[in-house]
Amino acid sequence: VIFFSNPQAQYSSYKKEIDTAIQKVLSGNQLILGKNVSSFEEEFAKYIGVDHVIAVGNGTDALCLALRALNIGHGYEVIAPSHTAVATIAAIEMAGATPALVDIDPVHYTISPEAIENGITSRTRAVIAVHLYGQPANMEKILEVAKKYGLKVIEDCAQAHGATYKNQKVGSIGDVGCFSFYPTKNLGALGDGGAISTSNKKTASRISRLRQYGWNENKISEEPGWNSRLDELQAAVLRIKLPNLDADTEKRMV
Repeated sequence: VIFFSNPQAQYSSYKKEIDTAIQKVLSGNQLILGKNVSSFEEEFAKYIGVDHVIAVGNGTDALCLALRALNIGHGYEVIAPSHTAVATIAAIEMAGATPALVDIDPVHYTISPEAIENGITSRTRAVIAVHLYGQPANMEKILEVAKKYGLKVIEDCAQAHGATYKNQKVGSIGDVGCFSFYPTKNLGALGDGGAISTSNKKTASRISRLRQYGWNENKISEEPGWNSRLDELQAAVLRIKLPNLDADTEKRMV
């Protein structure tokens, strides 16, 4: 059997640092959305090249919350590739929108810009560009189509942490980028985790509210929200792994 990933081996590589970080978290009082989470958000934003990162519970929530923050829900269609993980489609349905599946580029296995344009209807409001197997989608042409028809572009980066497209990190190109930190990812936590990246301050602020019951700074719910928060343990582990992401990704390449 050839394993696609080995979380145990990666843990062994950082065992001392991870064990120390976990003990430090458990010795404190803040276990959810504390200093490790805010520090990781800042560090990951700098790594990607965006102004804001909002950590959430998992990659599926990241996609759903991104759609909600962009006001895409009931009555609207979201174009996505027919070849993707089920989470991409589940998130669209969770947001209340309708998935509209289109074909992929047979060379790179990512969504076809031509198929996107052919799939647009009067109800289309967004495109989810999935960067699959570490291979970025053709963002230049996708953005051209999106601009032509007034569509939002959401990057699904769950399989492409650290990938670049024309010298830009994925997650910094569309309106928002969505990441998963599931343990098998090249930037994986010890449990579930996710994040949304954007350079739009208004979008970032709304996602921050939506991830926690729609609360504002005074913990007053301004709109129906979610319960999707990254815990301190996962953030502490991700902070250890992030500086080594590029090197660890190289090791996974064959």
